[in-house]
Amino acid sequence: MSRVTMIQHINIQISDRERTREWYEKVLGAEFLDRGPELNSRQLQFRIGSGEIHTTDSPSPAPSGHFAVEIHDWDEMIANLDALGVPYTKPAVRAYSGGHSTYIHDPDGNMIELVQHPLGLKDSKGKKVELVHDSNSLTWARLSGYGPGT
Repeated sequence: MSRVTMIQHINIQISDRERTREWYEKVLGAEFLDRGPELNSRQLQFRIGSGEIHTTDSPSPAPSGHFAVEIHDWDEMIANLDALGVPYTKPAVRAYSGGHSTYIHDPDGNMIELVQHPLGLKDSKGKKVELVHDSNSLTWARLSGYGPGT
């Protein structure tokens, strides 16, 4: 049986591309992925951490259940939410790790869980694994004419 290796992207419904792009960039530090005129005309695509968020335009978006994102610096994220006036639920502390979690909603009502695991990530042998942000990493190969530099 072939196994899934990773979640490549999630898709959310949105009603206003400009508002959505600004919100995801300012609130979550998402990076807009310029995939060329053909793909850009159909949807927004963002890199968020090592995954992607794609969008579907809808005049009446149906909000997602929720998706969760890992936050590196919890206090910095909460300060950013406060500075931007983004409401969030009362943060909870996770007993098993000392980490935190809270929920926010994007402008179209999609629920996003913010989580932090301060003890880090480890592999199957118990060795610590570092997650490094590199805006040029994990870029899917594409045919000529689709995206920058083509």
